[in-house]
Amino acid sequence: MSDLRMRPLGPADAPAAAELIREAFAAQSLATDPPPSALRETAASVAAHLAEGGGAALEAGARLIGLVLWAERDGGLYLGRLAVAPAWRGRGAARALIAAGEAEARRRALPRLHLRVRLALEDNRRLFAACGFATIREGAHPGYAEPTFVVMEKALG
Repeated sequence: MSDLRMRPLGPADAPAAAELIREAFAAQSLATDPPPSALRETAASVAAHLAEGGGAALEAGARLIGLVLWAERDGGLYLGRLAVAPAWRGRGAARALIAAGEAEARRRALPRLHLRVRLALEDNRRLFAACGFATIREGAHPGYAEPTFVVMEKALG
């Protein structure tokens, strides 16, 4: 990870960020129902996310290889669209992006991080649990009777 650089995401990053989000979510460990809304991200939608809250970019050289978007919600910092290029998975990029979110929450004096993850994506849930997140509740996408995701939270001491 020493050859990587973390920096804030800016409006000029929106096209590359949308492309990375679509690439990363298309390569998730298994198909989910409903399909990820992340597959519909555009430069305009990412720019709107950035204007709402911000985010962090992880670069290898000049190439964007990971990102996370965030916004203040419900008394904490909500992490969304955590995306790592498939070729860069398993090298600590996701953990570094989560740490950037934690640093941002602390900078904003927010007491916790929270996020949503699909129930079916056990590998993602294990990663977040290993980073200190705990499941606080289940939820269902509109039109689904059974839970499709969990909300996870990490308290910041």
